[in-house]
Amino acid sequence: MSQFADYIARQTPLIVDGALATEMEARGADLHDSLWSARYLFTQPQLIHDVHADYIAAGADIVITASYQATIAGFLARGWTQSQAEQLIRTSVALAQSARDAWWDANAATTTRLRPLVAGSIGPYGAYTADGGEYRGNYGLSRDELKNFHRERMRILVDAGVDLLACETIPDLVEAQALAELLGEFPGVVAWLSLSCQSGSQTCAGQSLVDVATCLRQYPQIVAIGANCTPPQYMPEIIRTLRAHSPQAVVVYPNSGETYDGAMGTWYGTVTCDDYVQAAQTWLAAGAHLIGGCCRTNPAMIAGLRAAFLSKGADDAI
Repeated sequence: MSQFADYIARQTPLIVDGALATEMEARGADLHDSLWSARYLFTQPQLIHDVHADYIAAGADIVITASYQATIAGFLARGWTQSQAEQLIRTSVALAQSARDAWWDANAATTTRLRPLVAGSIGPYGAYTADGGEYRGNYGLSRDELKNFHRERMRILVDAGVDLLACETIPDLVEAQALAELLGEFPGVVAWLSLSCQSGSQTCAGQSLVDVATCLRQYPQIVAIGANCTPPQYMPEIIRTLRAHSPQAVVVYPNSGETYDGAMGTWYGTVTCDDYVQAAQTWLAAGAHLIGGCCRTNPAMIAGLRAAFLSKGADDAI
């Protein structure tokens, strides 16, 4: 059994961290760039480290690396060399590991919490194109072409020592299958695969969640499946569908519930920490095993999740 699978068996829910990029933006980062948050691996890595550290302190059992938009092709297109691009991806792992290790060194003797895990983020091909493709899918690429695109980043993250992989915001079944098959080239590595969804029953590319769940049953290295970067109101139906059609654990980390205006480049609406935690109660009741947050969530929300689900001093399975 992998350490990740052991953690799922020991504690429900596991708390996943919250947004990285929008939290960096809240702290002054300018993300108007095709590399998005990945640019800060070079320009201001300490900011990434600090966000990781704050999520761990808030109660995250798993932190996700800043490699969502960190691809070899993306870095090469911006003028970095192959070796520099590889090092930037390794840096994303080192920053998360450093934040985790510092917290653990300071708290291991007194905490009842599990030692936090580092999940290596593998964002979709649509994140590289930086044109909203992660919310459409249907890239026109074959499964083998997508495997070729994702292979090097997966190899680097694994070699850098991540505890698991987070294949996230995947909009369609073709890319999901490509990633699932690619995992077979890295024996012993486990992952979750998290979809972007347009409703409670369909991926952003329009495929049935039932079909996706049924397909992914055959890949033992995928230990959990779920949805992220998706409106929170869809989560209960998504969770129930996945629980009914898949043996894997279910991971959900939706957006805050605010709405993004793509034309204006701004978010509108107001969601409080209490609102988010209250909604998350329904996700746990529906059967989610891992719960966190995506765009516009923050450390206070993650702290709220931990306080709601894992009482102080009782972090074993509930």
